Amino acid sequence: MSGKAYGAWLTAGFDMWMLGAEAASVMALRTARIAAGGSAGAAEAELMVTEKVRAAIELQGRLMTGALGHTPLSGTQGALKHYRRKVAANSKRLSRAG
Repeated sequence: MSGKAYGAWLTAGFDMWMLGAEAASVMALRTARIAAGGSAGAAEAELMVTEKVRAAIELQGRLMTGALGHTPLSGTQGALKHYRRKVAANSKRLSRAG
């Protein structure tokens, strides 16, 4: 493996670690909202499931059409970018909503 390829995989590994940290934050915000109950909690639980299914279908479509590239590295990078965008949007929405 060349130094350039090694560096790209190292960056992908860091991005994966960041996705885990960011997702943990969103999980905490969602858990608090769902645990509070009521209509807001129920709506959040439904939204969570809907978003997860939609994100997976979108990613599968991108994979099947070649939009993520044709190498393991490009697929990994594309999937991480896809999910980090989704997690960032949820983080912003949940943080703003209080």
